[in-house]
Amino acid sequence: MLKDMNIEEFIKDLSSEAPAPGGGGAAAMTAALSSALSSMVFNLTVGKKCYNAYDEHTKQEVDKALESSLESTDEFLNYMDKDAKAFLELMSLFKLPKTTDQEKADRQDKLQEGYRNALGTPLELARKCLDSYSIIDKACKLGNKNVISDAGVAALLLQAAIESAILNVYVNLAYIKDESYKEQVREECVRIKNQGNEIKNSIMKIVYENI
Repeated sequence: MLKDMNIEEFIKDLSSEAPAPGGGGAAAMTAALSSALSSMVFNLTVGKKCYNAYDEHTKQEVDKALESSLESTDEFLNYMDKDAKAFLELMSLFKLPKTTDQEKADRQDKLQEGYRNALGTPLELARKCLDSYSIIDKACKLGNKNVISDAGVAALLLQAAIESAILNVYVNLAYIKDESYKEQVREECVRIKNQGNEIKNSIMKIVYENI
């Protein structure tokens, strides 16, 4: 499994002629790095002077955010394998027979389903990334200010993951024949990208004001 590789192994596989991992796996890894940095900020907050000065409700917020960021890191790492699996399954469909008209029709139907599955994984990743901004926002506002720059890096990486995932949606969406579905997906991708940029910019404003 890709998530079980060490960094050097993953990068070597990524740079090879193997079809997977590719951009989707890199997007998932980038999201995991973002979430891991958020966890680091919270781990360097809990038990410190700033944390001890918080009321119990705020402490619980920090504790919950740390737990959520750790869970997100694992989830993002899982997307590396989910993306590779969806891509390889799509590639296998091109080997389906296409001798008779019925075989050609069946092959086309299965390819359309395959393209939807292949774009579904990065689309889910982009959605999850957008939701994860709330954790980074807490890291900036409640985290140890000595490591707020790391929260900023987390935000930059998260937006990179979002836009990378969206590119992997688009590359598969181009082959979908259902125009209504294509438009729906495009609109969602634009919304996610734009909302992500707005949140990233607001987070970076906080970061730059505190370093």
